[in-house]
Amino acid sequence: MLPTSPRLRTPAPFVLVASCCTLLAAPLHAGKPAPENPPPVAGAEPAGGATLFAKADGQLNPAPVASGGRTGNVVVNLINRLVDRGLLPKEDAVELIRQAEDDAKDARERQEMTEGAVAQTAMMAQQAAQVAAAAAAPPPTEDSMRVTYIPEIVKAQLRDQIKSEVLAEARLAEMNERRTATNSEWASRIRIFGDVRGRYEGNTFPNGNDNSGSFPNFNAINTGAPFDVSGTIFSPQNNVDQDRQRLRLRARLGVDVDLRENFSAGIRIATGDSSTPVSTNQSLGLANQGQGGQFSKYSIWLDRGFIKYEVGGQPGRNLAATIGRFDNPFFSSSEIVWDEDVGFDGAAIQAKYQLTSWFTPFMNGGAFPVFNTDFNFGSNRPAKFKSTDKWLYGGQLGFDLKPKKDLNFRVAAALYHFDGVDGRLSDPYTPLDANDQGNTDNTRPTFAQKGNSYRALRNIIPSALNNFGTTNQFQYFGLATPFQELVLSAKAEYNGFEPVQITGYGEFAKNLAFKGSDMNTIAVNNRGPTTATATTGEFDGGDLAWVAGIKVGSGAMQKRWDWALGLNYRYVESDAVVDGFTDSDFGLGGTNLQGYNLTGAVALSPAVQFGVRYNSSNEIAGPPLKIDTFILDLSGKF
Repeated sequence: MLPTSPRLRTPAPFVLVASCCTLLAAPLHAGKPAPENPPPVAGAEPAGGATLFAKADGQLNPAPVASGGRTGNVVVNLINRLVDRGLLPKEDAVELIRQAEDDAKDARERQEMTEGAVAQTAMMAQQAAQVAAAAAAPPPTEDSMRVTYIPEIVKAQLRDQIKSEVLAEARLAEMNERRTATNSEWASRIRIFGDVRGRYEGNTFPNGNDNSGSFPNFNAINTGAPFDVSGTIFSPQNNVDQDRQRLRLRARLGVDVDLRENFSAGIRIATGDSSTPVSTNQSLGLANQGQGGQFSKYSIWLDRGFIKYEVGGQPGRNLAATIGRFDNPFFSSSEIVWDEDVGFDGAAIQAKYQLTSWFTPFMNGGAFPVFNTDFNFGSNRPAKFKSTDKWLYGGQLGFDLKPKKDLNFRVAAALYHFDGVDGRLSDPYTPLDANDQGNTDNTRPTFAQKGNSYRALRNIIPSALNNFGTTNQFQYFGLATPFQELVLSAKAEYNGFEPVQITGYGEFAKNLAFKGSDMNTIAVNNRGPTTATATTGEFDGGDLAWVAGIKVGSGAMQKRWDWALGLNYRYVESDAVVDGFTDSDFGLGGTNLQGYNLTGAVALSPAVQFGVRYNSSNEIAGPPLKIDTFILDLSGKF
């Protein structure tokens, strides 16, 4: 009977119930077992008429037991007492007994499984011992009687062996579980992505282009043997009069990996006719650099590879530092400075910090090696030349402005300082053949498109070895001007006509290091017509570039039949920007171009788009050159 002291007379029901469940889950009949179906105890029902159902072993019994009576189960009696005193509703008491019975049943099943496993293990040990003894015993003779006997030491060894095997299997199962969990966690930190694009490209050259040898291919000259300017043959020339059609493929595959603790890494591979920085297009059937043509395979290039540290991780507040080869870290509203495919080598930092709901300033900067001198330059000299490394140092400040719900602005100003990219005249020397290097040969660009102004690099001394300057004038060409580009970029988005978005954008660039007065004496191209008194015309290049455009349509192209239309006009003078990094499609790439661009696109699925583009360009300085380009794209991403 429960104590009657004031402190314990009315204990909290839930404490008592918990105690009951604990008791019911344990064996209750260590002594004499209670009868399976005890008869009901006669007597008046208690207040409330509470009646429970129980068996002597704690299981429910369809035979009612009066709460005032007695059973052989202590827990049932205790619950009856709680019901009698009004501390526990009858319904709750029945539910408690049912739950406790389930718990006891689970415990018995687990115990039976354990005992079964132990018995099975013992049986296996006995069988194995018998087999071993039988194998070790000599064959019986006719007069002999066989008695199976297993020494205790053998039994112990067999038990240990079986125990070891069971434990090994358990450890293997646990390792497999851990490995599965580890692989799942590792896979969750990896994102694989890519895209494939098929393109038809038609290039046409209207009548009137100058095909008399006025457009040297300086990239072909500088990436091959030096050109003898004293000869009677033309230097490599750009195509200006023969239409061309190409089917082109772009395929890219990348992976982003979360390295945890704010670190991440990325790798991407891509196709391409060559290692050019401005295009990942592979012209189908093109036999180039020992690959392609006749259904031969094409090269794959390392397009991206970087490691990044990032803190903040919020849309309006973030700081990221990246090293390796990565996407353009600067905001650009067009491609007049940076082609969309350009990857930056080096280190960059990006930061933004939202001050208010409508104003977020940001900054970007970094240092990027454009060219690193070959370790053995010059290769055919015992005494090597001084390094002529080239670097880009860039910084940008800007802000995002959201004065209204449907209106967004982004404005930025950047300064790009190219250190050492301009060509320099070598020390005076007399090359004995095309392989005899000058000490400034490495100041020539290793890749160029067209448009920039060039100068001769080798200061060749006339002597008897070159017939006093009339033969063996092997020459390379470098950029005639240094580059320090001031770039202003702006973009505005209006979403008041959802789902149609209207975007206006513009970009302006000026080469602050350009000196037009120096170009007349050193530039070998971008000149006006000759006169009766001058064999070469006046320098006609410039240092300004700008573009203005508009785009109307779906902003994200996320579902089928989303569409977009665009129009822009650009004017890019010869030396406003480095021609090796600007748009590779407009005018077949480069600078010294003006004209317009029309675009259209429609989504065929959330991941597939069809696009069309038409470019019409004209040369600004120098002889006339007009190029029209028509492009059809079918692209899919994943």
